[in-house]
Amino acid sequence: MSSNEGTVYMLRNRATEGSDDWVSPEPAGDVIADAVLEATDLDADDIDRLDTYVDSESLRAVVGEGTTESLTFAVEGHDVTITADGKISVDG
Repeated sequence: MSSNEGTVYMLRNRATEGSDDWVSPEPAGDVIADAVLEATDLDADDIDRLDTYVDSESLRAVVGEGTTESLTFAVEGHDVTITADGKISVDG
């Protein structure tokens, strides 16, 4: 997982250990929105941009720099937790 000055990036699906599968970072907003949509009955139109729900510096501290173990924030009434190892959980 990495980030640049503006957009925070995450790995959507980590390759299994020992696998040669290519994994490319994606914008965290896309990865998190998809996780929320999969876990809830929300539609894509119900979700705003990621920066509406969480500060990019806080997110970067977890998925970019690894200085924070986890981060929990609310997205349209659902708690979203992201851990430093890239796992996303959403209370459905």
